Amino acid sequence: MGRTRVGMTSVAENALAVLGNEVRLARAEKKMTIAELAARAGVSPRTVSAIEAGAPATAVGNVFTVAAAVGFPLFSVEDPNEFAALRLRGEEKIALMPKRVDHPRKKDDDGNFDF
Repeated sequence: MGRTRVGMTSVAENALAVLGNEVRLARAEKKMTIAELAARAGVSPRTVSAIEAGAPATAVGNVFTVAAAVGFPLFSVEDPNEFAALRLRGEEKIALMPKRVDHPRKKDDDGNFDF
């Protein structure tokens, strides 16, 4: 059984293309080959090529790992300590949220007849 094609919005397609382009540009600026970047990130050269091409089926962890390995700042954050602080703040906010979301129940609108 093969992979299921991911239905993507144009915004998601554009985001993948932009990130792929940025990875490729950063790699070129550092004069790295695809194989060198792949070795640095611990992924295959084929994965790096897929990321640069904006392939939607590439694992998001691999995409972020390659972007970080080439020095592309994710979410406009360059400092790893800043990322750790952002993660902690997000986890703290999530801990304060309810565990699940319930839709409000409909009012019993039977004309006030309780039988």
